[in-house]
This record gives sequence, structure tokens and C-alpha cells, in this order.
Amino acid sequence: MVGGGARRATMHDVAARAGVSQSLVSIVMRDAPGAGAATRERILRIADELGYRPDTRARLLRRGNSRLLGVVFGVQHAFHGDLLAGLYRAAAPLDYQLTLSAVTADRGETAAITDLLGDRCEALLLLGTQEPPAQLGRLAAIVPVVAVARAVRHSDVDVVRTADAHGLAQAVDHLVGLGHTRIAHIDGGRAPGAAERRRGYRDAMTRHGLAGHIRVYPGGLTEDDGAGAARTVLADGPPTAITVFNDRCATGVLEIVRAAGFDVPGDISVIGYDDSHLARISFIDLTTIAQDVDRLAHLAVHRAVDRATGADRDGPREQVATPHLVVRSTTGPPHAGRRPAD
Repeated sequence: MVGGGARRATMHDVAARAGVSQSLVSIVMRDAPGAGAATRERILRIADELGYRPDTRARLLRRGNSRLLGVVFGVQHAFHGDLLAGLYRAAAPLDYQLTLSAVTADRGETAAITDLLGDRCEALLLLGTQEPPAQLGRLAAIVPVVAVARAVRHSDVDVVRTADAHGLAQAVDHLVGLGHTRIAHIDGGRAPGAAERRRGYRDAMTRHGLAGHIRVYPGGLTEDDGAGAARTVLADGPPTAITVFNDRCATGVLEIVRAAGFDVPGDISVIGYDDSHLARISFIDLTTIAQDVDRLAHLAVHRAVDRATGADRDGPREQVATPHLVVRSTTGPPHAGRRPAD
């Protein structure tokens, strides 16, 4: 009954086929006592044949709670896909489910949030939210809100994020340790985390006595943003190393740098940020700053559930995870005097 556009099988269908009452089917589906072993086995077999699946969400709503966590994510962020996988892993042991709502080029964050409120979620996890703090505060008066991967200054909004400035400082430290001094940074514009990463780059360069070599170029979230920024960087006189706002932007940088005849890392080293699945693709093999996905997901889910259930009303509003450097093949010592290949 589940194929060819047919209607979804119901509990009534199972009961009719098995020749029993709907209440007995309900007992079996809830794995509650009250049905004999043979009857239980027959009902489960018929349910499987019909493709019947109990509506667990409806049952939870009747009990007064949904055990749903709403997640807003951006389809442009490769890292959000990794975070979603971590959130599922963190939610399952707590017997919570996720319901997702995407931000796309044609669908803003407000619309994505509104849809989740209609699903009666117990809490919202907003990945890289760009909503103003005041708006998030108004939302938090309706349902617990956890902002993930963005610092938010509001007393009613929980925050789980990475120490982004520290992460970018690690990138600069790595490059300086290899012997680089002419290190540029391609930033993420107004994207969440961009200001902190930009500050980490500037502070680290200054700490190493390289304030005179600070060069920040406008970038963004995508490969196209990285490609456009890389063209500007090269036209401005190529550095020996570039730190980039995220891995996706860094892949655009790599494409343009190599197309211009520069060897990576022989002529120019490149470091991304996130350690997303893109960085781990064999032909990209990007040195990057890894965000601790499982730690972020665990903190975010547990904070959301605690707020929803009132288990921890006085816990810390902001929790910060430490990133770490992952060295791959796109960074190496600078080679003085090297020019683009012919």
C-alpha cells in the first residue's frame, strides 16, 4: 500500500487484516503487555507487509510533548552537513528526534524558523544564525533557543560555539613555524564566526611581529567567493601563504592559485577552516582548522533538552569548544624566489 502513490497504511488497516481490534494493534506497536506471543508476531508481520509505521510524533503530542528538536541550517555551509550528522548522533541516546528546516537562496531564516514552530518543537538549534540578538531573545521567550557556531549576546539565548579566534591563531602559528611571514587572510564577510577568525589572524600576526604583513581580503562562504578573492590576492602581489575563512572558500582559492601556475604548497600554502568533508577529499587534501563536531553537537543537544525539560535552568549560557589544526598537503615551507610555473 506504500508504492505507486497509494495511501499510507493505517492502524485500522492492520487491525482489519489481522481480524483484531485497533486497541490490540496499538498494544503491540507500543510493545506493551496484553498480547500473546503468536498474536504479537502475526500483527507485526501484517504491519510489515502493509508498510505500516506508527506515528510516534502524534503519540508524543498527545502526551503533551513532542520530543522534537528543530534545527535550522544553511545549505551553503558544508560544515552544517557535518554538524547535522553529529546532532543526530547526540539526540538518539536521549530519545529525541530532529526536524530540519533549511535556509536557501530563496528561503530566509525567518521562514525556516516559523515552519519549525508549527511542528511544536521543544527547542530550536540554529546553526550559524544571522538573526539579530533582540529577535533571538523574542524567540527564546516562546521556545528554548540554542545558537550553534555563532556568538550571541543575549541573556535568554544559549550559545554553543568554537573558539574561532584561537583556531585562526593556530593556522598562523603553523605557517610561521614553517617559515612564512607574508601571510594573507581571506575572510567570510558578515558570516557567523568571520569577525572572530579575522581577529585571531590579526592578533597572531601581531604577536609574531608581523603586523606590517597583515593583509585581509573580502571573501565569503562559497568556492566562487574564494576564487574571486584569490584573483585579488594574486593581483596584489602573491603572499607565500593564505588562511581562508572556511574549507569551501579555500577550494576556490586552490583552483585559482593553481590555474595561475603556482604550486601548492611549494609557492603558496593554503589553510582552510572547519575540517568539513571537502577538506578530506583526497585530491583536495586541505590543511585546515577542525571544529570538534561531536563536542559541539553534544553540548548543543544536551543544552536544548535541559532547557526544554527545565532540568538545568542555571547552567552556563555560553559553552565554547576548542578547535585543532589538521595538517595535510596544502601547507609547507616557503621557497624563496619561486615563480609561477610556465
